[in-house]
Amino acid sequence: MVEIMKAINRKLEIVAFDEPTASLTEKEIDKLFEIINKLKQKGIIILYVSHRIKEIFIICDDVVVLKDGKFVDKVKTIDTSEEELVRKMVGRKLGDVFNTLERNKKLGDTILEAKNITTVKVKNASFDLKKGEILGLFGLVGAGRTELMNAIFGNDKIVSGEIFFEGKKIEIHSPERAIEHGIGFCPEDRKLQAIMPNHSVKHNISIVILKMLSRFGFINRKIETQTALENKKKLNIQTSDLNKRIIFLSGGNQQKVIVARWLAANPKVLILDEPTKGIDVGAKSEMYKIICDLAKEDIGIIFISSELPEMIGLCDRILAIKNGEIVGEVLRDEVSEEKLLKYAVL
Repeated sequence: MVEIMKAINRKLEIVAFDEPTASLTEKEIDKLFEIINKLKQKGIIILYVSHRIKEIFIICDDVVVLKDGKFVDKVKTIDTSEEELVRKMVGRKLGDVFNTLERNKKLGDTILEAKNITTVKVKNASFDLKKGEILGLFGLVGAGRTELMNAIFGNDKIVSGEIFFEGKKIEIHSPERAIEHGIGFCPEDRKLQAIMPNHSVKHNISIVILKMLSRFGFINRKIETQTALENKKKLNIQTSDLNKRIIFLSGGNQQKVIVARWLAANPKVLILDEPTKGIDVGAKSEMYKIICDLAKEDIGIIFISSELPEMIGLCDRILAIKNGEIVGEVLRDEVSEEKLLKYAVL
């Protein structure tokens, strides 16, 4: 909000907002919209860039749709709908995106099992994950979703409980131990917790496997580049130069780089905490396909999201968590938004 106020206090004729609500609270967002409306009344031109379509309809008069850097259409917000904008961005309705995904039809044996995991913020949480399964973890913000996964990955201390990996009891006291067992973790806030903004795309991919790439203290740059190129192609990361700093990539491509980082380590389990947060609709569609493709490779996926449609559209099974406790389980064939919200709220 401080940066926003600095910009508008310069008394400019045009003010551009690039994803201004990404790090704001609901109250701050309401205040921002109030400020923008006052600027509009003064005749100031507002350029507002956002992947949050609902915001476009709240404050914008006209909307320009871009796809892959190319102009698609310009329409007045009163003459279109959220569904129509999504269709223009991804080429189909968002609901159809889930219907076109190729899913893993045969799940494997149990790869990960947690029994009565208790931490400062998690209470006796138990669950299992099968090879090739997309297991959803749903709950309100602060319900304990991330905290449970931080415990599994070794970021947070486990007070009591047991973890079994491929049928064997293991001890995970640090992320290094989790990685050794084949567990990867894409955290919720990629800017603060995942990317190294001033490093190259290539280095951001290879950072987890530097030990594998090194011999006598020297990194094999040829293999590092080859690994980065393979994952760039596999995940369709849009950059012409792997030596470019990751900060110059779009949010969606940054997220792909973080996924590529873990694919380079050949994980057996991949935890994805809000993987579509802060990326546009087109990038979300690509991320959904990537997740399903990884499941088909027998990687067990734990998927955390605050967006119910993608939870329902992607997951084979969904666990509901509330106040640090797992309070329910819903199978794919039985799932509905009402059922999940009932577990999370009541």
